[in-house]
Amino acid sequence: MLDATDRSGGTATADPRAAGTELVVAASSADSAPPLTRVLLSPWFRLSLLVALLAVAAGCVLWFEPQRLLTRGWPPQLGGASAALVFATAYGLCTVAFVPRPLLNLAAGALFGSGVGLGTALAGTVLGAGVSFGLGRVLGQDALRPLLRGRWLNAADGQLSRHGFRSMMAARLFPGVPFWAANYCAAVSRMGWLPFLLATALGSVPNTAAYAVAGARASSPTSPAFLIATASIAVPLLAGAVVAWRKRHHLRDS
Repeated sequence: MLDATDRSGGTATADPRAAGTELVVAASSADSAPPLTRVLLSPWFRLSLLVALLAVAAGCVLWFEPQRLLTRGWPPQLGGASAALVFATAYGLCTVAFVPRPLLNLAAGALFGSGVGLGTALAGTVLGAGVSFGLGRVLGQDALRPLLRGRWLNAADGQLSRHGFRSMMAARLFPGVPFWAANYCAAVSRMGWLPFLLATALGSVPNTAAYAVAGARASSPTSPAFLIATASIAVPLLAGAVVAWRKRHHLRDS
């Protein structure tokens, strides 16, 4: 290869044969990467890792039984802001492990009251959604996207990819869509992080507030606040069931 600058002060050009040799060496070193590395980076290995992580998380939930918070209360050594922070973190991790959010929302209201319970539950909701979305995006998207087949799956993927915020808002407001399912479907699509998290935070407010109030007023089931909260839970569930029943033929034909 010639020097970078010739004696006349001009810039010299590189020898094509030397450049070609460098490319061949780079390609051969990429091909000679250890087989284990290629396996670890493969989409299917990452998907298997995601499934294993979720299985372990679900097993931990079954072992520790977080629903005991509703019967035994919060550990007495934790209180104040630290208790709310710990609960929000535990809430988020539990949603990743498929613990139903209504149970966690009731616990938040029973332990912290309506206002603080709503805040901690919403923080845990956004945290859990973000963790699930990140896991699905990093570990599952490359393997699952090629498997999208059928008119219904393609339509759902297109809706989430093109209208992410609006679609996720509807999924959070509609009580018939499981929280974990919406998270991982969004992760497989091309939805961005910001519309996903923002729609999750805003769309989860009404349902979360109803459960938090119901949990806070569970000791007085005849109070107006408890009755209104219960109605706010039951009416959307009933409306969702009616809509799903009326649309069953369209879903079957998709």
